[in-house]
Amino acid sequence: MRKVLLAVVLGVAAIAFADPEQGVRVALELPPGPDNPRNSEGAFVQLNDGRIMFAYSRYYGTSRSDHATADIAARYSSDNGATWTDKDEIIVKNHGGMNVMSVSLLRLKSGEIALFYLLKESTRDCRPVMRRSFDEGKTWSEPVTCITDEVGYYVLNNDRVIQLGDGRLLFAVALHGFNGGKFDHIGAVMTYSSDDNGKTWRRGKSVLRIVSPSGKKYAAQEPGVVELKDGSVLLWIRTNAGCQFMSRSTDRGETWSAPQPSWLRSPTSPASIKRLPTGELLAIWNNHESRFDLKRKNSWDGKRTPLSAALSSDDGLTWRAAKAIEADPAGHFCYIAIQPLDDGTVLLGYCAYRELGHTRIVKIPIDWFLGF
Repeated sequence: MRKVLLAVVLGVAAIAFADPEQGVRVALELPPGPDNPRNSEGAFVQLNDGRIMFAYSRYYGTSRSDHATADIAARYSSDNGATWTDKDEIIVKNHGGMNVMSVSLLRLKSGEIALFYLLKESTRDCRPVMRRSFDEGKTWSEPVTCITDEVGYYVLNNDRVIQLGDGRLLFAVALHGFNGGKFDHIGAVMTYSSDDNGKTWRRGKSVLRIVSPSGKKYAAQEPGVVELKDGSVLLWIRTNAGCQFMSRSTDRGETWSAPQPSWLRSPTSPASIKRLPTGELLAIWNNHESRFDLKRKNSWDGKRTPLSAALSSDDGLTWRAAKAIEADPAGHFCYIAIQPLDDGTVLLGYCAYRELGHTRIVKIPIDWFLGF
């Protein structure tokens, strides 16, 4: 199995954010408001009538804690993401002991739309569920629990479920337990797959942890997966070791190579990777390559900024220079959804500003990513 190679990021190219001359435009802001303390962790899907749906975690009440009350809401665009409807449509009401949150949307090969989200019953029971829509998101089937072999606190990030070329559905989760009655933030990563269009799911054979040669344990959190051109699958993991770690599978997600540190220097913050129509892999993450020194603490520790992009033309073996999308040093940019469109642009939806509760959608020409 090929190892994930470390690549040199050739520099950071920053631009003035949302410069019309560059074609980078803010399309929608979803700030918190009265009885709505947080909007976060969304995903896109294009409908058959040409509209785009963006579904996201809409918190209600007074708290924006991960465990506070939340529904799943949607907004719609009829012009390829340039403008959006101005009212929230609740598509899934809260039916968890805590909330429903963290959305993935996927157009299945069979034609219907799959909706995934976390059903958070308690701090000891958080598991992803799947619903399907046969009428382009107007109605949704009853939820199917994706993890039934063991009750636990499983984190499936937003915009994370994929369907392989052979039809298999696949996602990666981080399982967090309790040590001495306290929540274990270290975590362990594993995958689940379905070969019957989401009716039943089963766990893969590998359990991935991040351990240094000296035996030190690092966090293994908020993983994601993307299929590569040769049919293998790349998996990445958020860590507190100064970078994202990566692993590969050559058997459709059944087993995985030992996670290796990657070119993605980052704080303890998630990355997102998807394939562009032009063939490159696009990574969006908080690039700390030029700011993060693993041997000492510094002022950038823990800060989820800048929001950056990089491209790979060889399925993640090497990457082209990072480019900053947002570079506010006091910013907070994370939980990214990526949607390439047929008009030559890419939509990004992510938490922005200086708090978790604000979501922003931007529309960026693919040429902007290619031009560095």
